[in-house]
Amino acid sequence: MWPVILNAPLFAHHRFDVNDIRLHCVTAGSGPPVVLLHGWPETWFAWRKQIPVLAEHYSLIVPDLRGYGDSDKPASGYDKRQMADDVSKLCRQLGHDRVAVVGHDRGARVAARWAKDEPDVVDRLVVMDNIPTRVVFEAMNGRIEGLCRVSPGTLARGYWFFLFNQEIDLPEALITGREEVWLRHWLGSWCYNRDLFEDWEVAEYVRAYSAPGALRGSFNDYRAGPIDVAQDLEDANTKIAAPVMAMWGEDFDLVGQWWDVAAVWATMADDLRTVALPRCGHLCQEERADLVNPELLSFLDGWNG
Repeated sequence: MWPVILNAPLFAHHRFDVNDIRLHCVTAGSGPPVVLLHGWPETWFAWRKQIPVLAEHYSLIVPDLRGYGDSDKPASGYDKRQMADDVSKLCRQLGHDRVAVVGHDRGARVAARWAKDEPDVVDRLVVMDNIPTRVVFEAMNGRIEGLCRVSPGTLARGYWFFLFNQEIDLPEALITGREEVWLRHWLGSWCYNRDLFEDWEVAEYVRAYSAPGALRGSFNDYRAGPIDVAQDLEDANTKIAAPVMAMWGEDFDLVGQWWDVAAVWATMADDLRTVALPRCGHLCQEERADLVNPELLSFLDGWNG
């Protein structure tokens, strides 16, 4: 099935020189521009179930973020302001000055920073199964009440990978050569249906994360956490100007179970729609495309670029 998707005329693969790196990007469809930003540990491939549906109505820009997939993996530049600027400049190369953005997990962090930094560019925003970085760390330190349903200690144990992934060299040393075991852990445990992923789908992620520098690039995304928190604190009281839809899996402990997600995103945006997805874990767009795709089409309805 993967070779069919790889060679489908719907998917056009490109590489763009942006901010002294080269970004891999898939484009599809025609119409008003919509950007899809993947999370961790994923790549553009995470949107394979959305692209055929959304491309009937929109011009899709689906990059591998800096450090991920087939994009370059430089040693620096993983703060969310820089990563957002990468995507913004990529869109301008494609002739788009104003876009709608859909981000999942790490991609939602990039998208939210982009929406704050360039409110004249991001017209509407979807954030999927994400709690903002600043909010996560403030809750771990006991500085937020009412938004998180578990103790700081429980939260820190659940988000252990946030801390582990910031260690220098150790994650790469332990995982190199064991990428499939590592990926099957996350892809299985982060889904309501632990058997969701077929072998060919896992194989594509293994290919991506076995490439030279791929593990380091993805961990550098987390290593930028202190910079991301500092950026978020600078404009913590500034809400996102664009309409926002927050969507999450009801059955994922680290988001839907442990947080009042609607209340979290109400601190980030006034024009807010919220959607809780039943029988769904963290990887919403991969697990419940049957629910995610209609919600995206509804939220994007009326977007004309």
